[in-house]
Amino acid sequence: MTTTAQPTAIEYSRHGRTGRWIEDWRPEDETFWKQTGAAVARRNLVFSIFSEHIGFSVWTLWSVLVLFLGPAYGIDPAGKFVLTAVPALVGSVLRLPYTFAVAKFGGRNWTVFSAALLLVPCLLAALVLEPGVSYSTLLLVAAVAGVGGGNFASSMANINAYYPERYKGWALGLNAGGGNIGVAAVQLVGLLVLATAGAAHPRLVPGLYIPLIVLAALGSWRYMDNLASARNDKRAMRDATRDSHTWIMSVLYIGTFGSFIGFGFAFGQVLQVQFKADFDTPIKAAYLTFLGPLLGSLIRPLGGALADRVGGALVTFWNFVAMACGAGIVLLASSANSLSLFLLGFILLFVFSGVGNGSTYKMIPAIFRAKARAAVAGGTDPDAADRDARRLSGALIGIAGAVGAFGGVLVNLAFRQSFVETGSGNAAYVAFIGYYAVCFGLTWWVYLRPSERRLAGV
Repeated sequence: MTTTAQPTAIEYSRHGRTGRWIEDWRPEDETFWKQTGAAVARRNLVFSIFSEHIGFSVWTLWSVLVLFLGPAYGIDPAGKFVLTAVPALVGSVLRLPYTFAVAKFGGRNWTVFSAALLLVPCLLAALVLEPGVSYSTLLLVAAVAGVGGGNFASSMANINAYYPERYKGWALGLNAGGGNIGVAAVQLVGLLVLATAGAAHPRLVPGLYIPLIVLAALGSWRYMDNLASARNDKRAMRDATRDSHTWIMSVLYIGTFGSFIGFGFAFGQVLQVQFKADFDTPIKAAYLTFLGPLLGSLIRPLGGALADRVGGALVTFWNFVAMACGAGIVLLASSANSLSLFLLGFILLFVFSGVGNGSTYKMIPAIFRAKARAAVAGGTDPDAADRDARRLSGALIGIAGAVGAFGGVLVNLAFRQSFVETGSGNAAYVAFIGYYAVCFGLTWWVYLRPSERRLAGV
């Protein structure tokens, strides 16, 4: 009969530090999980989702704020695209150190700190946003908002440690989806401010998030825990960088998550620049900008569910085909100046980027399970092969998450260059079609084509 021990909350000062730490954590023990683990994990998941959700909103805050920057600010469309690219860049860079921070400082401790840190970009934006502020000041404040992009990585690393293997997919999908909805949420907040106070009051947008950030930090401090068993495996990260699948999956994740976050940052600006007559006021664009990110966030679990049924590689392949078609519709609509067709194409891009987020994430553990099966067939100990698969898939998720977020930078820079050089977004849409074609070609070549060297079951 399996014996269990209740996880003990102890003062971290006994180890020379502070915080509430759980010493005994055995989620794979079914008795332990039912009696104690599930409730504790669920409580931590709720506050992790809330903090990550606010992090995503702050990260994409400038996708809304640029809609308020009218002629009085003296910033052209190219300058606005740079303002949204900068937080995307900073957020992508921060994802790797944020991943390691959970094991080093504790999931509860880091969530409290990273949530409280979100006050800085909101307070700065609330202080400086007024006509006459210099562009360099706005650029610096936008860069600080990038701290919100790191919260996803630390949140996923933390929740991953709480759940047994059989529930990781569900928990991580819920955590990721709840965070992604923050992109749509901040745009709804922007719409609320525009509809009630008007375009002359951009400071209200970051101001409304200040009490929510305080609630997130206090809730994490009061209800979350640190796991003493959490460990950083830096060797796994180093080993993963030497595996070709890490970089293949990073390229694919740029196409899915990079598209989702990049379009989330840029869509409102694109509408204002591409269809000036229809969106001559910020509120008209704000009415539509939240819809795509909302649908892309809500549909993300479907990509994972489809991958479970028919295989992640097959779903990802057809998803990139669909994304190329969606970008083709946008290009056709842009050339024909058809707003309705343009909106349809962009909504499809958001939806399929969400599906692809789920399916590519499902591919990662499947790749290393397939490699583990091949290693066992070659004489490797099954337990050792399984442990190696888990550690490498965890490391790849961290790397791909960071590289994929960089895709948001590329999307905004592509739009900037396209509008500067040609006066329209058509060149950017052609580039997107080309990239999605590379992605579905790469997926087929590596994971689907008939070949004795292909990994089966991905």
